[in-house]
Amino acid sequence: MSAPDLTPYRERFASLKFGAHSGGILELILSNEKTLNSADATMHRDLAYVWREVDLDPGVRCVVVRGEGRGFSSGGDLGLVAEMAQSWETRARVHKEARDLVYNVLNCSKPVVSAIHGPCVGAGLAVALLADISLASPNARILDGHTRLGVAAGDHAVIIWPLLCGLNKAKYYLLLNEPLSGAEAERIGLVSLCVPEEELLDRAFAVARRLSQGSQTAVRWTKEALNNWLRLAGPSFDASLALEFLGFSGPDVHEGVASLREKRPPNFPDAADG
Repeated sequence: MSAPDLTPYRERFASLKFGAHSGGILELILSNEKTLNSADATMHRDLAYVWREVDLDPGVRCVVVRGEGRGFSSGGDLGLVAEMAQSWETRARVHKEARDLVYNVLNCSKPVVSAIHGPCVGAGLAVALLADISLASPNARILDGHTRLGVAAGDHAVIIWPLLCGLNKAKYYLLLNEPLSGAEAERIGLVSLCVPEEELLDRAFAVARRLSQGSQTAVRWTKEALNNWLRLAGPSFDASLALEFLGFSGPDVHEGVASLREKRPPNFPDAADG
């Protein structure tokens, strides 16, 4: 099978980079050199909706997603976070995008392979861990930063972390805002494999080639059936996302953003009843 046609992707999803490989393998690259591939408003939207294009594209059999340069993604853009804290319209828009991102990755019929190195936070982390097969280098720094920011861990975490690594481990890392290396993430089951960094991309494409050469109905239908475990957690995910965005309307997120910008520990006010 030939390489995918990149024209529709480059026209519709300008914040992302793409590569085309034989066998129907599409390479999706998070790229923002100035901010270590952080997801600004445009990239957040593109990461939510590119999966619909992939799902319907007959030229794609598998996707490899990675970050360019020194890491996978440094998380959400603080400018976007501050705007969400101020604007109802922005919160409503980004809430829909965040929900669509998770469900669009889950419902994309084509298998997705992630290659994780360096920092992996925010919307990039959601894609990396929702991938069907996730490979991480030992230097990966996987972190769900929501509670450090002063909002609930919505995004993707509640739908998949407990299933991958168990409820107790999920609570430890999500409540305490603890980072994981690639080796620790493999040990607790959060990623599929930990791979030496110099082998990471080669292994990711080797996995993608095996998937692209297999029976496409067998691969896709197996993914469809397995992801029903995640769909069962849909109500819990929807609740977590609603609580996260409720937090964007409160005082804690302002202190969270300020402390991150000033590179100091946060000083959150006393909690309201909640």
